[in-house]
Amino acid sequence: MVDAGALVAFPTETVYGIACRARSDSLSKLDRLKGRGPGKRYTLHIGQQSETEEYVPTVGLKAQKLITKAWPGPLTIVFELNEYDIRQQRNNLDAETFTGLYRDNSIGIRCPDNPIASILLQQTQSPVVAPSANVTGQEAAVAAEQVLDQFSGRIELLLDGGPCKYKKNSTVARVGKRGLQILRAGVYSAAELEALASIQFLFVCTGNTCRSPMAEGIFRKYLAEKLECKVDDLDRMGYKVVSAGVLEMAGAAASTGAIAACAAKQIDIRTHKSKQLSRQLVEESDFIFAMEQVHRETVAALSPEAANRCLLLVHEHDVPDPIGQPQELFNSCAEMIEVAIKKRIDELVI
Repeated sequence: MVDAGALVAFPTETVYGIACRARSDSLSKLDRLKGRGPGKRYTLHIGQQSETEEYVPTVGLKAQKLITKAWPGPLTIVFELNEYDIRQQRNNLDAETFTGLYRDNSIGIRCPDNPIASILLQQTQSPVVAPSANVTGQEAAVAAEQVLDQFSGRIELLLDGGPCKYKKNSTVARVGKRGLQILRAGVYSAAELEALASIQFLFVCTGNTCRSPMAEGIFRKYLAEKLECKVDDLDRMGYKVVSAGVLEMAGAAASTGAIAACAAKQIDIRTHKSKQLSRQLVEESDFIFAMEQVHRETVAALSPEAANRCLLLVHEHDVPDPIGQPQELFNSCAEMIEVAIKKRIDELVI
């Protein structure tokens, strides 16, 4: 029915929505029903996570983390698209659909956690937008009878799924290069979303006094450059960079050679204190870079599930341990790490 232009009320885990195909005639009909002015953009609803790539060709790290952790669920994500992706979408979609879904190089998408909603969305061929089932200014319906109170005789179909689980709106968050911005409060709190979207990078060596502290400091520098922020702002923006060693020697300072090699690059690691690698640290990390193959094996032994996200920092090569060697070897080790980190940073989609 939605494909034919009908307006269909359906349940989600938050509130009831009104499904509408993203075509100008149907959207005008929806505007009149809701009492909204023309030109209002509505949120695209999808039946499964994988459909995101049809509308957002390039998904950044934090957005992907939210998709993985919070979908299906009570979260609407507003994705920022770059100019290239916008042009691509303009070519991929017909003009009516593109105009109905995108505004200011962005699109809002929701993947509800309700079996009726999922089936409806997966069986509908047209892209579906779905605002809350209420007249603008009135409370959103959280039960079928409340939908009928406002729209009886004005919609073609109501799918009765009983009362909604949360009985409040989804949280709306905008995710882009500037980080996470809450646009509307809802089921998720700002703190919960910040935690879900946080990205952690882990560097692993033997004692966590030479190679991995240098890698941690160098990575912070280039990640901040990519994000166009200060190094001290990385944590606030939800990017954590840590390092650890496989040996039991927590609390040791970075070696003087490592400190000097980083200082030559205007990177200060003097406050570093070593920590031992743990299963918890591994499982909390989204990207893990090891200095040697033996370190990868240790990570995999601690958490087999993390093995596929633990890579050698230098593709197919170990980073030699400079401990106890002259400063020149620390400097060349830092150079090797820096070159590898620049490549890794370039590979990241922020």
